[in-house]
Amino acid sequence: MNATYFKPRGIPMSDLEEVVLEADEIEALRLAHLESLYQEDAALKMNISRQTFGRIIDTSHKKISDALINGKALRLNKTT
Repeated sequence: MNATYFKPRGIPMSDLEEVVLEADEIEALRLAHLESLYQEDAALKMNISRQTFGRIIDTSHKKISDALINGKALRLNKTT
C-alpha cells in the first residue's frame, strides 16, 4: 500500500483541514519506530545531528497527534 492521505471516514476531503508530514519527518518516524533505532543512530543514517533528529521526530509526533485528535486529514509528502 502506498497511501498519500489518511483521513477520518465519512467526511469529504473538501471539509477537512490538512496536516502535512514531510519526507524527512516520515523517514524519522520509520527509523525510530519501525527500525527501532536510537535517535543518535537514526540521525547518523539521515546525516543530521541528534538534536535535529529530535526536533524532527517531535514535530512529526505533534502533527500526527493533531490530525488524529482534531479529525484532520494527514497527507504524506513522500518526495523532497
